[in-house]
Amino acid sequence: MYVVRHPLVLGSGSPRRRELLTLVGLSFEVHVTDVPEEPLDGEAPGEHARRLARDKARAASLAAPRAIALGADTIVVLDGEVLGKPRDAADAVAMLTRLSARPHQVLTGFALAEGGNVRCSDVVRTEVDFRAVSAREIEAYVATGEPLDKAGGYGIQGRAAAFVATIRGSYTNVVGLPLVEVLEALLELGAIAPHGSAP
Repeated sequence: MYVVRHPLVLGSGSPRRRELLTLVGLSFEVHVTDVPEEPLDGEAPGEHARRLARDKARAASLAAPRAIALGADTIVVLDGEVLGKPRDAADAVAMLTRLSARPHQVLTGFALAEGGNVRCSDVVRTEVDFRAVSAREIEAYVATGEPLDKAGGYGIQGRAAAFVATIRGSYTNVVGLPLVEVLEALLELGAIAPHGSAP
């Protein structure tokens, strides 16, 4: 669907983000960054996601200075509290129990950087409502191991799709990358073009 006009780097080891970018025909390299993900004191959830995305994009762009680097960070927010990746199975059960029959927000910050300079960044929010999920369902889901590397302890693109009653906003944002907004930013920078465009 798109032609890459400038080398692209994904500053993330997330297989979901790789799959989404590949889905729309983008070619890119992966440079996993080592950026601490702990929130700063008093940092709002949206600013936390944006800061980490900018830090990851900047670090990846320094590793590949001739490329435009994409950094992203996804968090789940319930009642103003950030739910990161579960520490273990018990933590995943606790998170999912809290999310059951409740609305929450999924925030993904993303940023594009080149040569260590951030060119743009944004935060995309999606509202997600879980149906009432039984303790037995939660335990069975956690036993699959799927929740352990995902913010909020669930993956909407996996088995946890059965828990999601409604979403308002970007579906791919909940998966881990707001594809429409990222593509618009790449188009704006001239890093990509629709397939078949004049050179």
